[in-house]
Amino acid sequence: MTKGITSRLSLMMFLQFFVWGGWYVTIGNYMTAVGMNSVTHWAYTVGPIAAIISPFFLGLVADRFFSVEKVLGLMHLIGGAALIVTPFFETRPVFFIIGLGVHMLCYMPTLGLTNSLAFHHIENQEKQFPLIRVFGTIGWIVAGILVSAILKADATSVPLRVAGGAGIILGLFAFALPHTPPPAAGTRISLRQIVGLDALAQLRGSAFWIFIACSFLLCIPLAAYYNFAPIFVNDLGLPDPAFKMSFGQMSEVLFMVSMPWFFRRLGVKWMLAVGAGAWALRYGLFALGAPDGAAAFILGGIVLHGICYDFFFVTGQIYVDRKAVPAIRAQAQGFLVFVTYGLGMLIGAQAAGLIFNSFLGGAAQLTREEWTQFWMIPAVLAAVILVVFAVAFRDRTVERTDS
Repeated sequence: MTKGITSRLSLMMFLQFFVWGGWYVTIGNYMTAVGMNSVTHWAYTVGPIAAIISPFFLGLVADRFFSVEKVLGLMHLIGGAALIVTPFFETRPVFFIIGLGVHMLCYMPTLGLTNSLAFHHIENQEKQFPLIRVFGTIGWIVAGILVSAILKADATSVPLRVAGGAGIILGLFAFALPHTPPPAAGTRISLRQIVGLDALAQLRGSAFWIFIACSFLLCIPLAAYYNFAPIFVNDLGLPDPAFKMSFGQMSEVLFMVSMPWFFRRLGVKWMLAVGAGAWALRYGLFALGAPDGAAAFILGGIVLHGICYDFFFVTGQIYVDRKAVPAIRAQAQGFLVFVTYGLGMLIGAQAAGLIFNSFLGGAAQLTREEWTQFWMIPAVLAAVILVVFAVAFRDRTVERTDS
């Protein structure tokens, strides 16, 4: 792989996650500012719906008939335009959410497309891909710094327009990426393969199903973080909420590069357990910090994102990869995404919205005491899931330490 291709793939990843990070953290505060505080959870529901639909689009259309870079470019052009148009409907919540939904229906398939494109043009996936993918996390961080710390635009439509513009730039840039033929051209594929059901017949064992069940359940309290943590930070008066939230991605970079060291010492089970426990601790810190607006507790909970995400979700992806034979690994990973980012986050977003609205009533925002009660609910749920997982999960077949 030439240096020029590496640079283009890295820039692709940077823009890919700049688009997502540019609006995803600020949307709740913007919607609250324009009177949509009771429906912010719908902005975080359209993503899971798109995550459920996108595998079918990729499997039935994108992977079979069109070159990857062209599909990537078209999806980002449409999705970017949708983000730019969405703020025009800020007084019409239904159309506002539909605008976000159109964007996410275009965006979610591109997560798989960018990975497929990168893997096609690199020679050593384990060594080269992390160095390219880390630019995505950097892109998310830069987006948060730009719209929050520099533009001071957390509660405005500016982040949507910035992210939409970046999407259009990426859409145009995609046509200059290396040609990547459709990976499944000329092959037959079934809906069972797309969802990953065929892979399940080979992934026998109670440990795997305990892992799947706990991953699904953990995504329910997890959804509260993405939706309501930025609103919480803003309500407590901390400046530049999206910039503060980017501290989580900064810690993610640190823990990502440290994962091989932790794998050698903890193994899969306790990596997963530490990740699940970090979610419970994060929500507990939010609850403790709410009454007095203690920045140390709140920022501590945000910085835990590196452990929360890397130790549970990235480790979970590695666990599935080790558990599955090569022929079914893609299907198995697709099933994991379907269960977690699709079904789990969908239920979680709706549940978090119902709980938030039950505290909100007709008020403009929650009181600090109500925020404490709100965060205790996902804290307890995550703690229960941790205990169940730690007691029930046993799978020595994947406890290798060669990571």
